[in-house]
Amino acid sequence: MQRYVVRAPVNFTARRAALPAYQGRGRKPVRGALVRPLPRTYKGRTIAATPPDRQETWQLRLGPTSLSLHAAFWDDLVCADAQPGAPTFSTVLIHDPRVDEPLLLNTTLPLMGAHWQAFYRDRWPVEGLPLTAKQMLGAARQFVFAPESRQRLPELALVAGAIFMYRAATQPALPTGFWDRAPKPTSGRLRRLLAAVDCADFGGLPEPLRKKPSPTMHLPKGILGHRRQRKPRTVRYDMPLAA
Repeated sequence: MQRYVVRAPVNFTARRAALPAYQGRGRKPVRGALVRPLPRTYKGRTIAATPPDRQETWQLRLGPTSLSLHAAFWDDLVCADAQPGAPTFSTVLIHDPRVDEPLLLNTTLPLMGAHWQAFYRDRWPVEGLPLTAKQMLGAARQFVFAPESRQRLPELALVAGAIFMYRAATQPALPTGFWDRAPKPTSGRLRRLLAAVDCADFGGLPEPLRKKPSPTMHLPKGILGHRRQRKPRTVRYDMPLAA
């Protein structure tokens, strides 16, 4: 991947892309030095974090107030199990005073700390539409093969997901059960409510929108309904048959 911003776990480790200098004894190093952005505890012993390559501090405006955020950077890294010459990336650790756990991100983009935080915060609005369309409305379980259908299905799924998210956000919050004491207007809660509704309950629908009672039990479903068939196996006789 050429461009990405992904969150890493708190126990994430990487290696330097360059090999360390040979000390003159033992085997020559074949991998870079290990980089650990956050300290960790192993068998009661604390393993210290690797010092960052550079650091940044900036102010985040929140109305009349402002917050001071701090970021630590590690550049020219490869995966912990990768060899020298693998694609490199950078790691940033962002400390926000509003959150107890720092934000650990990996990317190949040459960004500043404020840009990294803004890029990651923009992930959730972008991923909301396909998540609602695929998981909530079932578009992930639809399979098409024609070129036109492969173009139309994602378009219709995104439109349906946008409408569904808008309806869920504009109506009052619906609790899932008695345990949901602070419900929020999310698409998942609206989907659970609509899952308990049957088409027969909508008696005022016009005739073209009514459910058509067509028998479909005799039709193959799922993968069995594909029109692809296995070609019959042909047998070749290279040797002439005996008379």
